[in-house]
Amino acid sequence: MKVALGAHRLFISKSRFPLSPRFPRSHLPLPFLLPIPIPVKLSTLLNLPKTLRCRSSASPSISLNCCRATMATEAMTVLVKDKIDLTEKESLIFNRLKEVLQHFNLNTQLRVAGGWVRDKLLGKDCYDIDIAIDNMLGREFCEKINEYLSKSGEDIQGVGVIQSNPDQSKHLETARMRLYDLWIDFVNLRAEDYAENSRIPTMRFGTAEEDAYRRDLTINSLFYNINTDSIEDFTGRGIADLKSGKIVTPLPPKETFLDDPLRVLRAIRFGARFSFVLDEALKEAAASDEVRAAIADKISRERIGHEVDLMIGGNQPVKAVTYICDLLLFWVVFSLPPNVEPLIPEACDRLCLGYMEVAWSLIQSLESLTLNDEQRRLCLYAALFLPLRNTIYRDNKNRKVPAVDYIFRTSLKLKAKDAETVISIHRMSEKFVSLIPCIMFEKDVQSAEIHCGHILIDVPENSKLRILIGLLLRETKDFWRVALLVSTLLHPDVSEHESSGKDIQLEKRRQTFNLLEDVISKLGLENIWETKPLVNGQEIIKVLNLQRGGPIVKEWQQKIMEWQLAHPAGTADECLEWLTEASAKRVKMV
Repeated sequence: MKVALGAHRLFISKSRFPLSPRFPRSHLPLPFLLPIPIPVKLSTLLNLPKTLRCRSSASPSISLNCCRATMATEAMTVLVKDKIDLTEKESLIFNRLKEVLQHFNLNTQLRVAGGWVRDKLLGKDCYDIDIAIDNMLGREFCEKINEYLSKSGEDIQGVGVIQSNPDQSKHLETARMRLYDLWIDFVNLRAEDYAENSRIPTMRFGTAEEDAYRRDLTINSLFYNINTDSIEDFTGRGIADLKSGKIVTPLPPKETFLDDPLRVLRAIRFGARFSFVLDEALKEAAASDEVRAAIADKISRERIGHEVDLMIGGNQPVKAVTYICDLLLFWVVFSLPPNVEPLIPEACDRLCLGYMEVAWSLIQSLESLTLNDEQRRLCLYAALFLPLRNTIYRDNKNRKVPAVDYIFRTSLKLKAKDAETVISIHRMSEKFVSLIPCIMFEKDVQSAEIHCGHILIDVPENSKLRILIGLLLRETKDFWRVALLVSTLLHPDVSEHESSGKDIQLEKRRQTFNLLEDVISKLGLENIWETKPLVNGQEIIKVLNLQRGGPIVKEWQQKIMEWQLAHPAGTADECLEWLTEASAKRVKMV
């Protein structure tokens, strides 16, 4: 079915920002400047589920039902506490710090900064305590704490120091130590001075007010003064923005973002996490060419990957990626290598978002689906990058490499295992798609054998489906439910009518998932990858009269597993008997 990209433009034009930004070529890396052609059949290229496709007619109708998330525009009223209630452990920690001040007669103000204050005012638990010090470095105060502990006859604690790195917008040295089994970060209050022709500041000790104005967001600029047991709002609007649910920068947003461009992603993450409204000026600055270029060039990919991972693992991953799309940052964050094949279609970022939204809805609606944090996280990544599953590039040895691998390893600097798992989920999902007609409509498995890469010979016809499913689950292991869920996004027969509403499309996918999961359960295959072969390699070598192992042994190990899947009640003796007969038959045929 042909796709009318004009309909995509109609949908995306709801954003206040243009669809195809003109990136400044002098600033942005080559992957950011990829040409974006318009293919004739976008759905063929991406194998997009019908709910994500658009139709062309005299009056274009839009069926992008799954991609309706947009940036919040109306503020809310948030319940904010008037005072901070300390836990027993927090009281012990803060009292210990005041004891250190008193013992050494230090004229030092200790303030808890940022997220801890925000979360406590919102009535949420927080174990991330960052303490800002007004007249000494964090490591110097940690040394004072250890000196006090030693004089008190207590064990001193190790102190870790994270050095500043101005080139990557990490301007402060941070010291960390453990108190009452909780890690505490110590850093000095800062102010920054910029040379005329440099974006790298000179750091100096600053006042609490100067430090507050250099924070990323007003809701993160609040302090809790340990000395006076009071909340301090030096910007004059931190508490007000918290109560009204607004994401605002203390200083002009472009200045704030160019100081540390990672703040754009933090603004997105907090906006999504709390469902707060992004300030209009903030959105304009974040989508500007200069800020996008700064994100691409100035911030380490490790820091970008960390922020993205927090978004995907958070409570509102779809909202976070919607913000990324709306602010024209998708290809800045998830940058691609040069010369990808095939070329990336226009509006592919919205298609990625659409897949992810459907997957997120399924995860939340499937009562039988229990995913751990890692499975949930990689399921969302797999859905997000599903339109890119067949996109490749050539490395410096001219080898074909999946673009998804590049995104994980290079763009986000996440674990290589993450890339391998998501690519495997994509591959296994497509195999599941070939099996769906065999399961749901009892169609012949011959086509599925080809798609799954297992041509079954001398196998009972009524056992082939169990064998193919079992082999697939042995490859996917405990991610098989994730692959199954993603396959429901790809299968074209899940949604027969494009005009179906979002709820109907979701229900069809949910029914398909539940049916397939039930079949797998009834076939006794839920944990089939844990099944051990009835005949080991040495026994195969003995039966086949081989001198040593090799490809032949591996081939027969595969056949033995096929036999076991076809004969779930079979014994080791029966398997050996079959092996002997089958190998003898092959010798005669040769």
